[in-house]
Amino acid sequence: MKLNKTAKDTSLILLPVVIFIGVYFLLGLFPNYEFGKVDTEGVYNLERQLFGMTMEDGTRVIPSEYFRVHHWAVADVLSGLFYLCWVPLPFIYALVLYFQGRQDLARNITWAFLMVNVVGFIGYYIYPSAPPWYVMDHGFEVITDTKGSAAGFANCDAITGIPFFHNFYDKNANVFAAIPSLHSAYNPIAFYYSLKKQDNRIWQTILAIVSAGIWFSAVYSGHHYIIDVILGVLTSVAGIAIYELLRRAVTGKASLQRQQ
Repeated sequence: MKLNKTAKDTSLILLPVVIFIGVYFLLGLFPNYEFGKVDTEGVYNLERQLFGMTMEDGTRVIPSEYFRVHHWAVADVLSGLFYLCWVPLPFIYALVLYFQGRQDLARNITWAFLMVNVVGFIGYYIYPSAPPWYVMDHGFEVITDTKGSAAGFANCDAITGIPFFHNFYDKNANVFAAIPSLHSAYNPIAFYYSLKKQDNRIWQTILAIVSAGIWFSAVYSGHHYIIDVILGVLTSVAGIAIYELLRRAVTGKASLQRQQ
């Protein structure tokens, strides 16, 4: 009986990951730029208006443009390391919870992860948008066959001598999926559920620091506007809220059926 329960818990934890992988590859067959007008200029101008920075010659630029000129080796490496944690760290934490006997929290993380992606993917199709590096490299013209770019992470590749980000982004088939920033959305999921466990200050601190590090890295590297990051965090909040509503509805219905 215990073995059957363990297998059931494991399958329920892994199922949303399998669904996510399947949906992600399906999205590659239906690029979002075929379903709506791609915004390259509007979000750029709004970013410059709200969060613009001033260069030495007095020119007002977006933060990503500023960091393209003003970047530092330590920040280049740290930003790369933080960004690499976008998916692995939440799942490492879910795995830790699983072996600590908190399969319920591990399950919540993976299912909330799936729901956050559903919300984010809907955003991609509602509002196709180019990342900052695209505008900096190609201007406002929409070139649908543009390959992905490591952008600011090329500095990390150069310092480490490992072309990881170049190889990773070179295979990106759709560069117009910047809003919302799902890189910014994943670790907050794990952080939220880390608050549900007592005596968990170390993991809470790690997840909070890494979340903030990814948000900074997204802008520093030129892969996202601050606007994208804010919307990514809101996507995380929305996805978790929707999942919790569904979970409580299902749990409540199951409880009612047992009572009957």
